[in-house]
Amino acid sequence: MQLTKAEEQVMQILWDMKDGLVKDIRESFGDPKPARNTVSTVLRVLEKKGYVGHKAYGNVHLYHPLVSKGDYSKSQLFGLMEGYFNNSFPAMASFFVREKDLTLTELEELLEDTKRELSKDKKRK
Repeated sequence: MQLTKAEEQVMQILWDMKDGLVKDIRESFGDPKPARNTVSTVLRVLEKKGYVGHKAYGNVHLYHPLVSKGDYSKSQLFGLMEGYFNNSFPAMASFFVREKDLTLTELEELLEDTKRELSKDKKRK
């Protein structure tokens, strides 16, 4: 499920904080800070969408992410690939290579980094 920009901002803060009260989350925003009610409303929407949970301590709620940043990032990246690149990773990678104007050396470094990561994954299994 796609999040709005405001929802993503709150999630980014929660992922960094691990958990937080509305006032703590609000304080993490740059100036001008959103209203307390705005942050509270966004958190309730995120809770309804299944991204956030809370523990109640009287009338105070401590919010925490239910979806990891990695899982959300992966779903967004695969959605981008499916929606804009006909589900083709090479097409998406080529697009970013062109847009970022990568040099051959940078591409070779990227390939070597990818090989190392794949090698690590195989050793873990």
